[in-house]
Amino acid sequence: MKKIFLSIIILFIFNFKALAHVEHYKELNYLEYELFRNNQSIGYHKYDFSKEKDILSIKSEVKFKITKLGVDLYKYFATSEEVYKNNKFLKFSSKTNQNKKEKYVKIDVDIKGNLNIDGSSFKGKANQDNIVGTWWNHEIIKSKAQISAISGRIIEQTVTFVGKEKIKIGEKTYNTLRFNFKSSDKSLPDSKKLNTDIWYEENTFLWVKAAFDKTGYWEYRIKTFK
Repeated sequence: MKKIFLSIIILFIFNFKALAHVEHYKELNYLEYELFRNNQSIGYHKYDFSKEKDILSIKSEVKFKITKLGVDLYKYFATSEEVYKNNKFLKFSSKTNQNKKEKYVKIDVDIKGNLNIDGSSFKGKANQDNIVGTWWNHEIIKSKAQISAISGRIIEQTVTFVGKEKIKIGEKTYNTLRFNFKSSDKSLPDSKKLNTDIWYEENTFLWVKAAFDKTGYWEYRIKTFK
């Protein structure tokens, strides 16, 4: 019985991968998420999508702060731009101020289709199958590794389909597919390990929610999309 169940799960994920494509988001113009830490609202993450002929550009802005007794303990601000041409990745760049520490990433594609990464944590080449970890694109579930959108670090990952779930955010209930992303490298220190749950809407593949536990329980909850 267990083997049959696993076969169904593998088949499901295979079909989900086949549908995963940047072109699926061609009608999307804007995404906004509210960020929570220990169930308290601390900031936002916004995505603006623009299309011109065969170019898709996604600009994002993240801002949050953690305060205690009126004192700012931690501040974070980042901007990025992700560009696709004919639905294929072309380039990515970001600048991040992480509690007064500056980080950055620049990624482009060489003539062989490999990725050139210039980041504050990694400089070098990466396989073209790796994907930038910006979560809005559900193609990330089929990648063996994601690239940190903050520092360029390559994070090898194991993706597990957890199951179908109904989740309510605000007044809306979503039928979602839940996936867990974990670092494949068990030797990494806990501070570097990936362990994040992501929920995508079943029919639209819209990123609805993310959650992880790291110095508190964090959640991204969708606020607006159009």
